[in-house]
Amino acid sequence: MSSTATTTITTIDSKKPSTKQELVAANIKLLIEQLEAGHSEALTHYLTAMSRFHNYSFGNVLEIARQMPTATRVAGFWTWKNMGRNVKAGQKGIRILAPIVGVRRKKDEEADKDITKQNERVLVGFRNAYVFDVSQTDGVDLPAPHEVSGDPGHNIDRLAAFLKSKGVQLVYRDDLQGALGMSYGGRIAILSGQSKAEEFSTLVHETAHELLHKAERRTATTKTVRETEAEAVAFVVGKAVGLMTGNASADYIQLYHGNASLLAESLEVIQQTANVILAALEPPIEEEAAQTTTDELAEVA
Repeated sequence: MSSTATTTITTIDSKKPSTKQELVAANIKLLIEQLEAGHSEALTHYLTAMSRFHNYSFGNVLEIARQMPTATRVAGFWTWKNMGRNVKAGQKGIRILAPIVGVRRKKDEEADKDITKQNERVLVGFRNAYVFDVSQTDGVDLPAPHEVSGDPGHNIDRLAAFLKSKGVQLVYRDDLQGALGMSYGGRIAILSGQSKAEEFSTLVHETAHELLHKAERRTATTKTVRETEAEAVAFVVGKAVGLMTGNASADYIQLYHGNASLLAESLEVIQQTANVILAALEPPIEEEAAQTTTDELAEVA
């Protein structure tokens, strides 16, 4: 990063955003400044973080990407301890926001009616919490993450099944007049003869169009914005399943001409859409024993 970007980050840290809205706004502002200064790789860092931390909130993904773009797996101090790894001395934690959950007691007459519903958990606010990347720890080896290594494998079939469940017809064509795929609203056509990796990426791209760019959103966005949002979703999903990807429209933010609110909306729907597709591809296969600790509650903040 340039000295300008570093100074900006320091300013954001000193203010310490205390709400999700402030967190997003600060990171969007920084991202725009970085891209305007010619640092287009910043967007790739944010999209890569989405692929790695899709269980975390939008604001916390932005925070992780800003503070440590190279992070691959993060957890709290005690979670790493429980997994047989220790945070190395002198390592600086990655600041995120964790929810503060309180209990609202019901009136006695309401509690008497149903003893199982005496109390209600409510969100009181947020507090600073710190997580550490695996690179900041040492100890026992972790199980190797599920990776596809360039081959989407069963994910094409799973995505096809997901589309069928949504009532979207999937067909393959020998000629799409120069296009690799087309989304028609309720029907997707994919060009035959692509490599499996290209086929999967194209299918994700067109699925994103089906989920994002119909009806109201289609009329509210330009074709360029719709195409780059779909490409960003394909990048995030491809990274998450282990495919090799390029920079995936790393300069597309400049299409917004510095419009922070439009950019924030676009990045958030990219994350949401990628999460829907990833959930269809590979449902969670394990939960860490310490998931209920305060640090892990930050994932849903």
